[in-house]
Amino acid sequence: MASLTAALTPISETGCINLKLDARQLNSIGFLKNLAFSNTGSSYHELKTRKYSNFATKCSSGVHVSHGVESTSVYDVPLLSCEQAIERLKSVRQSYESKYQYLAMYSSIFGGITTDPSAMVIPLDDHMVHRGHGVFDTAAISNGYLYELDQHLDRFLGSAAMANIKPPFDRERIRTILIQTVSASKCRNGSLRYWLSAGIGDFQLSPAGCHGSSLYAVVIQSKSTSSFTTQNGGKVITSSIPIKPPQFAIMKSVNYLPNVLSMIEAEESDACAAIWLDEDGYIAEGPNMNVAFVTKEKELLMPKFDKILSGCTAKRVVVLAEELVKEGKLQRVSVRDVTIEEGKNAEEMMLIGSGVLVRPIIQWDNELIGNGEAGVITCSLRDLLLEDMQTGPESVRVIVPYV
Repeated sequence: MASLTAALTPISETGCINLKLDARQLNSIGFLKNLAFSNTGSSYHELKTRKYSNFATKCSSGVHVSHGVESTSVYDVPLLSCEQAIERLKSVRQSYESKYQYLAMYSSIFGGITTDPSAMVIPLDDHMVHRGHGVFDTAAISNGYLYELDQHLDRFLGSAAMANIKPPFDRERIRTILIQTVSASKCRNGSLRYWLSAGIGDFQLSPAGCHGSSLYAVVIQSKSTSSFTTQNGGKVITSSIPIKPPQFAIMKSVNYLPNVLSMIEAEESDACAAIWLDEDGYIAEGPNMNVAFVTKEKELLMPKFDKILSGCTAKRVVVLAEELVKEGKLQRVSVRDVTIEEGKNAEEMMLIGSGVLVRPIIQWDNELIGNGEAGVITCSLRDLLLEDMQTGPESVRVIVPYV
């Protein structure tokens, strides 16, 4: 360890000491708190730090201690007032282009709706932010109607119960808030996304310190007009990311890290999704959509929902598919365990979800599905779903009273 005794020349002769100390040694002698040399009466009075440069101390007697260390100044981060922070939030929002517009947000924290994107924030001590203790759901906005709002809302509240989150309002009040948020946004085609959190309070693991649950909702509109119109066939891969255990897979929580990693894996392979298999090797689901197949015998196959998320759109497709059975285009519709061999040998494959509706899949890993083109049944189911969004019954279409 470097010390004063390591100096080759007495202080009395040089009036200066150069020491090379590592960070542990500096800490061990209390370097950052005080530097004093009793024999010389010297005391520390200035410390300057530069990134990737030496510590340099100047003492009244000319004693210097230098230390090679990576450091940064602590004085270059501005202290902002609330007004300045808000202005910077606005500047950040204006500084980049997004594919989406955020037209309105409801927050039970401030008890109202805002249409200013820079105000669409949530507290950092919300248990959903720092512990992932929250659930969410969505609903499509189509020509001024909310599609399958009640079906999604029922799943939303079911997820909240499984996550042990008691909503701040009853179901009818939440439903009203969601509709009013869409109304305030003036959005007629887009999506509504909403969250329930254990709430704000502290940064502890337990939600015991939270001051009641929080409800948030955001209306999102894509700047692209092709979201629901593309019928191009996509490619999928088999995911290597472990699927969530059934207890968590059937709940639509904000814990989507496996889903995100699965999507990254797909994109790195120029695929639009990665397909999960369950612990028994059966086909499960995609990262945020269900999967279905049409066999050569014209059977519509869909994996069971007992170990995966119960897809509202997928369930609606099962109902609509009965029309194709009546027309003789399908022989039957089955929801059961589906093997990977059945899937890859199918005549058609599709992804189903509120974000993609019904998307044809023409390749899985290195194998073509069917003839490598978008399937006839897949396209027919997509058309039926689009028609249902425009003219379906009141049970799946809720009108938005715009003001």
